[in-house]
Amino acid sequence: MTTYEVRPTAGSGHPADTRTRIALIAEGTYPFHPGGVSLWCDQLVRGMPEHAFTVVALTVDGAERPTWELPDNLVEVVNLPLWGRRARHARRKPKKFAGLHEEFLRSFIPHTADSAEAFTAALRALFEAGRTTDVGAALMSNDAVDRIIAVTAEADGEPLPLHEAVLVADLLEHMLRPLFHPPIRVDVCHLAMNGLSALVALAAKWAHGTPILMSEHGVYLRERYLAVLHEDVPRRVKRILLAFHRALAGAAYRTCDMLAPHSGYNRRWQLRNGAEEARMRTMYNGIDPEDFPAAVGEPEQPTIVFVGRIDPLKDLHTLIRAFHLVRAELPDARLRMFGPVTVANEGYHAGCVRLVEELGLTGAAVFEGRVPSQVDAYHAGHVVALTSISEGFPFSLVEAMSTGRPPVCTNVGGVPEAVGEAGFVVPPRDHEAVARACLRLLTDTELRQRLGGMARQRVLEHFTLQRWNDSYQARYAELALVGRPG
Repeated sequence: MTTYEVRPTAGSGHPADTRTRIALIAEGTYPFHPGGVSLWCDQLVRGMPEHAFTVVALTVDGAERPTWELPDNLVEVVNLPLWGRRARHARRKPKKFAGLHEEFLRSFIPHTADSAEAFTAALRALFEAGRTTDVGAALMSNDAVDRIIAVTAEADGEPLPLHEAVLVADLLEHMLRPLFHPPIRVDVCHLAMNGLSALVALAAKWAHGTPILMSEHGVYLRERYLAVLHEDVPRRVKRILLAFHRALAGAAYRTCDMLAPHSGYNRRWQLRNGAEEARMRTMYNGIDPEDFPAAVGEPEQPTIVFVGRIDPLKDLHTLIRAFHLVRAELPDARLRMFGPVTVANEGYHAGCVRLVEELGLTGAAVFEGRVPSQVDAYHAGHVVALTSISEGFPFSLVEAMSTGRPPVCTNVGGVPEAVGEAGFVVPPRDHEAVARACLRLLTDTELRQRLGGMARQRVLEHFTLQRWNDSYQARYAELALVGRPG
């Protein structure tokens, strides 16, 4: 774990900071990586200079360094690695760990709808034990592996093979690391997502009574189900991991003091998994329309633009296949794809390039990397396409709409709520539907311009940064009344 004191804070020879203290907690995003969640985090911190922010970032190995310019009111960055070498403690072994561990395992193996309270209680018992003892080492012990075998045998009628039980023990130890990090001391914990990040906030709540606000961009649990399909892990191990994630998501929804889903779609997922409607406030993402002015004119060649990270969730294979059909009707059409490629997604990017070559689209469908000004990318096309298989309420979509470019999008997450009647929404993974919608817009100037005007007006009425900022200011003020430690 690496902590950067970005700005002077109390306890380091400087006057006490009397500002409201917010911990912004996320996995794999700000301030180390690009993307919509990172942009959202940066907007949040910069938009509230009167508050002091700590960013807690769940990372890979702790070697990451910030890639964003850090605002003045970001006083601390905590880099909390999940997959580096486990920190060794001089603490003693936990007493009565066998009972704690068995209760924990039984609370989600198998997962049942009425096991939510048992899982939360077992998780808290592990947290309390970890404050004074080395629970991490105990989770990896031979006895812990034996208990995993015994519990799975009772649940499934067949014991988990030894090598799979060792794998489960190892993965659980890694995933539970945020629970045993020294609890953050702030006035409010703000989760940018559910999942493992929630363990940081739960620890702070159980240690200091810190209230928790959760925003959720995509649906973390759904994305875990999608991701596990492609993971090289034995089937029964996948089932156990998904049961853990489902139980954790439900525990977080139930424990949060306030939930701020970014769309009605996310809201429904949260309600279905245990959230209480009385604690929910739907809050759409916002942008500054002045940063994304309406485009003047259009490119000479019919052009489709994609703006976003190059990631399997964006399903660029569908977009490329759709463009292949578009080119059959409009031979001079172009597809320009703007966005960064992370190290983890280099293989996916290479697969996209191969598909472009296989379909004979080289030179017509191009990857142009991260563009210095995203507004220039939106202006470079007639139409903006987003063919994701999972989304929350994507910034890139609202930005594109602000520039007056009509969108062609897939029906996932909060996308239909953003688009309204100002573009085309088609089923995910349906490249023929994407192609039809793009062709309609590319060949009908009057329709394209009318929908583009509607798109910008929709942003001005519903999705401005000022509206978004005011809403979060109110939520922080409400929660901070009970969150400031004594």
